[in-house]
Amino acid sequence: MFVSDFRKEFYEVVQNQRVLLFVASDVDALCACKILQALFQCDHVQYTLVPVSGWQELETAFLEHKEQFHYFILINCGANVDLLDILQPDEDAIFFVCDTHRPVNVVNVYNDTQIKLLIKQDDDLEVPAYDDIFRDEEEGEEHSGNESDNGSEPSVKRTRLEEVGQSSGWSLRGPGVAGIQQALVLTLDSAIPWLRGFRRDILFDYEQYEYHGTSSAMVMFDLAWMMSKDLNDMLWWAIVGLTDQWVQDKITQMKYVTDVGILQRHVSRHNHRNEDEENSLSVDCTRISFEYDLRLALYQHWSLHDSLCNTCYTAARFKLWSVHGQKRLQEFLADVGLPLKQVKQKFQSMDVSLKENLREMIEESANKFGMKDMRVQTFSIHFGFKHKFLASDVVFATMSLMESPEKDGSGTDNFIQALDSLSRSNLDKLYHGLELAKKQLRATQQTIASCLCTNLVISQGPFLYCSLMEGTPDIVLFSKPASLSLLSRHLLKSFVCSTKNRRCKLLPLVMAAPLSVEQGTVTVVGIPPETDSSDRKNFFGRAFEKAAEGTNSRTLHNHFDLSVIELKAEDRSKFLDALVSLLS
Repeated sequence: MFVSDFRKEFYEVVQNQRVLLFVASDVDALCACKILQALFQCDHVQYTLVPVSGWQELETAFLEHKEQFHYFILINCGANVDLLDILQPDEDAIFFVCDTHRPVNVVNVYNDTQIKLLIKQDDDLEVPAYDDIFRDEEEGEEHSGNESDNGSEPSVKRTRLEEVGQSSGWSLRGPGVAGIQQALVLTLDSAIPWLRGFRRDILFDYEQYEYHGTSSAMVMFDLAWMMSKDLNDMLWWAIVGLTDQWVQDKITQMKYVTDVGILQRHVSRHNHRNEDEENSLSVDCTRISFEYDLRLALYQHWSLHDSLCNTCYTAARFKLWSVHGQKRLQEFLADVGLPLKQVKQKFQSMDVSLKENLREMIEESANKFGMKDMRVQTFSIHFGFKHKFLASDVVFATMSLMESPEKDGSGTDNFIQALDSLSRSNLDKLYHGLELAKKQLRATQQTIASCLCTNLVISQGPFLYCSLMEGTPDIVLFSKPASLSLLSRHLLKSFVCSTKNRRCKLLPLVMAAPLSVEQGTVTVVGIPPETDSSDRKNFFGRAFEKAAEGTNSRTLHNHFDLSVIELKAEDRSKFLDALVSLLS
């Protein structure tokens, strides 16, 4: 069930309990976790934190800890499946689920006792009515039982038939109707399959698309604000959580701008100071400010040239994988009036005179080159005078730390490193994350250039398909789901910019990358079409399930995002054939 009063029905319930916290491996979940940890620390709430990267880890961790806890909090996992069916908990276990994955499973929505959903209901949830999903079948079974027990005609069954009759345009009123009713009652059993089909259709319409709702970090910040315990640090984590959704194309531009507006009001409230000495900020203090900044990845911690070459938005529009694209980049820099010597050195070392109006100059030239969205609404944070980060910088750094392929780090170690990097006291970890992010972005653009130049992106009819071969440079960097999804999205954007085939511009993309050579498995990701009006809804989750069922392909649906699966390499061709016929 949906929780309406987060403070009373959630926080005050767990405040005096020992709770278990399951946190998914994504940046938004980490930020929500940091806010909740800060609240728990404030109120001395005892908790155990367990990072989980998929359903198998969640099940294993739950079995391991279920005897010690009655209250479980799940962040960015658990809403889009029947949680009780998967975990099989005791009847006294209570689950609080704060998850951005949509659609929310209907069993979770209508379970009043064990599942408590910490989800904003102003999101467009479109949950089917209880009667449409559960009541028909229950009534059918109940009435069949009643009839066999006492042979009398149940009144509720008549009511249901009257409703069906009215919707069909005929009436159950008038002389001699009793006999007709009796005949209709006898055919109720044959009507039950129709009712089940009706229910199946409603569920299919509701569950066919996967998408994302309000950031979990923003939901947790709202809770802190409601309790007057919100701090600047918590606000920054909420900003990073929202920016993670935008960077990974999980939400629409409209939703992003709306949520930025909400956070902007909080930023003004927390960071407003008069200029007089009494209210001036300490030199070493944390300051958050709203920015209308360049859409260039990590440019303040890199050189401007490297950032232009490795940001998806600019690389795709200049077509930097071609010689002509490199020439266009040179023309662009000449139009801006930036010497190559300045552009290729670290941004911090550029002439101050050039940096003064840099954003306006780049935006003006970008408009001439057809890049209308070169500047975006975002936020930055200052730690004293020396350290300044944009929200997107922190997202890339944290994501890279969490999915780092370094051999000496386990998944849990990477999670802890990423979680620590969000604290001001661990700036060295954040800077390390920035270096890993640069490596990741560079590898992403090199892989995209390789795929496009060797025509690896092919049309399968209803979708585009690209497969990375074992031995591809930097392939290990794309073995994790978030990195592969980001590569796939960037590849699709670049392909749309490069192809002249209008039909191909409207197609979704399926991408496969090697996961384990020993086990012979690949990771498969489905990306929705790249269009201006895209609502970011992804239909591949259900399509993958159906294709795997229809061909008995050996797949593992272990990721919280349903559009990411693991597949046996030898089953790939029959799986793709089934997917083509399913979507044609």
